[in-house]
Amino acid sequence: MKQRKGLFTLLSLLLVFSLFLAACNSGAGDKPASGSGDKDKPAEDAGEPQMGGDLVVGTIGGPTLFNPMYSTDASSSDIEGFIFDGLVSSDTEFNPTLHLAEKIDVSEDGLTYTVKIKEGVKFHDGEELTADDVVFTYGIPKSPDYVGERGSGFESLETVTKKGDYEVEFKLNKKDASFYPVSLSYGILPEHILGKVPVGELGENEFNTKSPIGTGPFKFVEWKDGEYVKVEKNKDYFLGEPYLDSITYKIVPDQDALLAQLQAGDVQFTEVPGTDIETVKSTFSGVKVESGLGLSYTYIGWNQKNDLFKDVKVRQALTMALDRESMVSSVMNGDGEVAHVPESPLSFAYSDDVTKFSYDVEKAKSMLKEAGWEDTDGDGILDKDGKKFSFSLKTNQGNKIREDIAVVVQQQLKEIGIEVKPEIIEFSAFIEQVSAPNWDFDAMILGWSLSTFPDQYDIFHSSQIAEGLNMTDYTNKEADKLMEEAKQILDQDEYAKKYADIYKLIAEDQPYTFLYYPNVHRVMPENLQGYEFNAKSEYYNIHKWWLKQ
Repeated sequence: MKQRKGLFTLLSLLLVFSLFLAACNSGAGDKPASGSGDKDKPAEDAGEPQMGGDLVVGTIGGPTLFNPMYSTDASSSDIEGFIFDGLVSSDTEFNPTLHLAEKIDVSEDGLTYTVKIKEGVKFHDGEELTADDVVFTYGIPKSPDYVGERGSGFESLETVTKKGDYEVEFKLNKKDASFYPVSLSYGILPEHILGKVPVGELGENEFNTKSPIGTGPFKFVEWKDGEYVKVEKNKDYFLGEPYLDSITYKIVPDQDALLAQLQAGDVQFTEVPGTDIETVKSTFSGVKVESGLGLSYTYIGWNQKNDLFKDVKVRQALTMALDRESMVSSVMNGDGEVAHVPESPLSFAYSDDVTKFSYDVEKAKSMLKEAGWEDTDGDGILDKDGKKFSFSLKTNQGNKIREDIAVVVQQQLKEIGIEVKPEIIEFSAFIEQVSAPNWDFDAMILGWSLSTFPDQYDIFHSSQIAEGLNMTDYTNKEADKLMEEAKQILDQDEYAKKYADIYKLIAEDQPYTFLYYPNVHRVMPENLQGYEFNAKSEYYNIHKWWLKQ
């Protein structure tokens, strides 16, 4: 079969814009995502990198497990980034880049990917990574016994075959625009350790919590649940020995405690919400700040398994009853941008040419009345067929902005006769409750950290309800069809056009009330060198970070 030599043709199909649309208080404009309070100062020569030091990073969300084929939360993904490597990665502009792969050839019909693996890459136990590990890893989500939420990312994969000790052939049953940048980015697991474990038992194997082993820049040391995860440098890392000796990933109860520990020096690196960033800049010593629009959005998800939220008019009315502009300006101190679609302005596929349900209390009341919701007994709460419009709104403990927004939602919906009962839950317990197969929520405030390649299939396609990430039970057959078609489009412009139509459907249906796109502010030691802002990855190229003494 005729092969394309090198990567130029494929990368040109997948290239994303190098200029990001970053939010500012008065609107959106063309500017890079990175920046800091000292961005106008000339760069200083930091000198030669120095070895040593433990970096303590802080977070309010604890991990659940360390296996990229099974985890779905951001904290687990952070630590997996220290431990595991994928065949491909991406740069600060979201272009796919080779990582464990030395070369990738793609057939003319886009159905065969031949991957040459770099030789000499070692797992943390000293065993060499080979084609056997790649075949094993990609066989997991294809197994009928696989119990995890990542299966949709591999639906197009027909076979994965070892062609040599360092060569693997992937055959697809249909074109898949996300296969190269997304499916090939999953961390490679060690076949020599996990190969004899039945796939149906892999999700619960102690490897995931007690002894994860990968090829990444840092090796797992220990996890004290609710306290910290410790990793130490992998001296044999294939991209070069990391400069930091170790990283302590510290779990802190809430944002206030995290801020206090940052000021005291007990935490050295963390993200700080915009509501606190000026305090940090003006009163904290020995730190610097890097800021930019994050590759994420925050939303309220309406569980359509609950009869309250099955009617699209009701979901539209709920969005119209919420003053999202006020939330951004008051709760977030203007540090973000109101969202209307499930994609970041940083993405090449972003389009907000959709129906926008702006704040309009009277219109919301009218739409609810049309849907049959009225206060028939005069208690101030709408009812229909004997059922009160009352529900719980869950979000994760420690995220002060989300907690505050839950209270604002409670207050604003009370004005139109809806009773909202906020529930604040520890992060890992919250994720378990809202995920398949539990779906234990009425409504929730959560956020998505988005893929560097835009693809809404995992979250909004109806096939992902039973075991995937479609937690709100959203179904739209036309949207399903368009998402399926988009997966087979390799031309970037055509892909973006298709997604413009998809966003129109999702925005009209309002399975989520899209709240905002947040800016991110990363606070770090003043003497930290080698850091490079990446809107997606908080710990981008962490093997290059070092502390100047």
